[in-house]
Amino acid sequence: MCSSSLKKREMESFWISTAIHAIKALSYVYDLLTFPVYLILQRPWEKRKASRRIKARPISKSENSITYRSVDSPGPMHIRLEREKVQTLEAVLLWVSKIHGDKKCLGTRQILAEEDEVQPNGRIFKKYKMGDYKWKSYVDVERLAASFSRGLVESGLNVRKNIVIFAETRAEWMIAAHACFKQNLTVVTIYTTLGDEAIAHGINETEVDTVITSHELLPKFKRLLQMVPEVKNIIYMEDQLKPTDTKGYKEGVRLIPFSDIIKVGNTSKVVSVSPKAEDTAIIMYTSGSTGVPKGVLLSHRNIMATLKAFCDMVEIRSDDVFLGFLPLAHVFELLAESVCLLTGVPIGYSSPLTMIDSSSKIQRGSKGDASVLHPTCLTAVPLILDRISKGINEKVKKSGPFKQAIFNFAYHYKLKWTKRGYSTPLFDKYIFGAARQILGGQVRVILSGGAPLSPDTHTQVKLCLCVIVIQGYGLTETCSCATVMDTYDRSTGRVGAPTTVCDIRLENWEEAGYRVTNLPNPRGEIVIGGENVSSGYYKLPEKTKEDFFQEDGRQWFRTGDIGEVHPDGSIEIIDRKKDLVKLQIGEYVSLGKVEAELKTCPVVENICVYGDPSKSYTVALIVPNHHTLEEIAANLGITGKTFEELCNDPKVEKAVLQELVEQAKKCQLQKFEIPGAVKLCPEQWSPDMGLVTAAFKLKRKAVQERYQHEINRMYAS
Repeated sequence: MCSSSLKKREMESFWISTAIHAIKALSYVYDLLTFPVYLILQRPWEKRKASRRIKARPISKSENSITYRSVDSPGPMHIRLEREKVQTLEAVLLWVSKIHGDKKCLGTRQILAEEDEVQPNGRIFKKYKMGDYKWKSYVDVERLAASFSRGLVESGLNVRKNIVIFAETRAEWMIAAHACFKQNLTVVTIYTTLGDEAIAHGINETEVDTVITSHELLPKFKRLLQMVPEVKNIIYMEDQLKPTDTKGYKEGVRLIPFSDIIKVGNTSKVVSVSPKAEDTAIIMYTSGSTGVPKGVLLSHRNIMATLKAFCDMVEIRSDDVFLGFLPLAHVFELLAESVCLLTGVPIGYSSPLTMIDSSSKIQRGSKGDASVLHPTCLTAVPLILDRISKGINEKVKKSGPFKQAIFNFAYHYKLKWTKRGYSTPLFDKYIFGAARQILGGQVRVILSGGAPLSPDTHTQVKLCLCVIVIQGYGLTETCSCATVMDTYDRSTGRVGAPTTVCDIRLENWEEAGYRVTNLPNPRGEIVIGGENVSSGYYKLPEKTKEDFFQEDGRQWFRTGDIGEVHPDGSIEIIDRKKDLVKLQIGEYVSLGKVEAELKTCPVVENICVYGDPSKSYTVALIVPNHHTLEEIAANLGITGKTFEELCNDPKVEKAVLQELVEQAKKCQLQKFEIPGAVKLCPEQWSPDMGLVTAAFKLKRKAVQERYQHEINRMYAS
């Protein structure tokens, strides 16, 4: 029986090999015949030249620092905004409502009903029956924002300067924010995924008496109101299906529907109080990856600088459609959507629960938001792109040996020709077409930010989804703006050159040996200066003094990130001061760098590497990929165990460590960088648990505290 099975496998392998050789031969003939045509039509030398062009040059240099500036000139939108003196977000909405008028602006998918769906295992899940997108035009959005702003004043809700928006990403979020700008009120943004204490900290520190929230999040305030004594008014955005229960809340607190504020404002004659460019538009609370969230002061001038820079760097087309789903309380998403408002790109709102056909709230056989909206551009954080990449790998693995061999051949074929500057239209249509359909089939640009994106993920998403992946780098403190990859840059692992509104300086960090005199490229701590840089932290004068400084009339911010500048002016993030640990053997280990490399290992869903300075090696806490872990267990002959039991099995743990070691060697990590022990964590690290931020960046200290016992056990063993 074994002999027969072996023979069958050998025959299968032989026929697959023969078929692949035949396809390779055909592709070789095809290349010979079509090469002259593609050469003339695609002009690959121009793409290679555009990718290599100098993007920034040094403007000053010393032994301790070097400063770079973009070589690019301001683009048409940048010039237009300056010429027409559009200096605030209030002015932006008034301006674009005149230009774009009845064009689609903000879209919300209609939820028609919530119905029970029986699963194959007999369980019943609640699923949405969904309709089309319902759109508000630019004129509608301006009118609604104006009514809401007047309603705030008529209802006496503008007494305090600050108003908190604590809600999921949706059209009402943007309308409420622009309403506040019309009365020169400051919007305080707080992540919906923070814990109660962090939420209360932001509300109490900014001394607000009015919070704008949603139907889904309102019940949180049954607990929170005891922690935020100043809050007297809560405006809630209504649900499409269910009425909102307003019983059981603290006495003396007004609960007002969002639509009621608009109704009050519809008949009001209250005039706007226009902000000035230097006024604070937003107090944006950071995700608190290294402690209590800090409120970053962002002025209208800061935000307008970033909008100008992004319009200069990203090609925007007249038929673009944007899919909005990342938190609007995150500076990256807010600025990306603000660019869409400014440039007339419709924004269709979504959520991870309804985004794709297989999302958890979409009925079987129904379409997810992306399939209905057909977006052309969207923002993503690296963790989401890592999951897309691993999802592609899993699907290919399950498709059988023949399809897997075809895919691998097509992937490497496309990679080879893409590197030479060619596109592969036939492969894009017939091999990678199905992968493109996941996000609606029309996506051409994915903007990645929030953390460095691994080169492997960048390449795979770019090739398999047939899209341009543009990495950017920025912080809340720099209003999301510092560097953006050039559209024609075909490299990976870099975050682009300085934008047109800021300079980037590298300063020596002697302790770790990062110097601007390093060869072949200068390296050092990244310091950002320009109009996009915040004036500082809210009510934290000492921390502001530590991280910000003025020089030559410019505001500068010390990022704590370590960069390396390539000859074309593009920057690679190579380290972070807070991620560096010196081991007992005297070697520095960049925990973030090791995590980024090991995240590409198929079994790793998420990872936190920890280094004890008194030890000679690091250890790793791993959230394993469910499917891959079961495969590893099956190969060890372990079956019939739950996921949690597999995570606690020493044999499985040892096998995962071996996988990690192999991956580390492939990534050319040093011996001392490779974890010496692992602990498998069965629970997914989510923002709700407080172990990752809303942008899915690790909260290293929180992870360490939660798993301190396991860390001690790993070192003891």
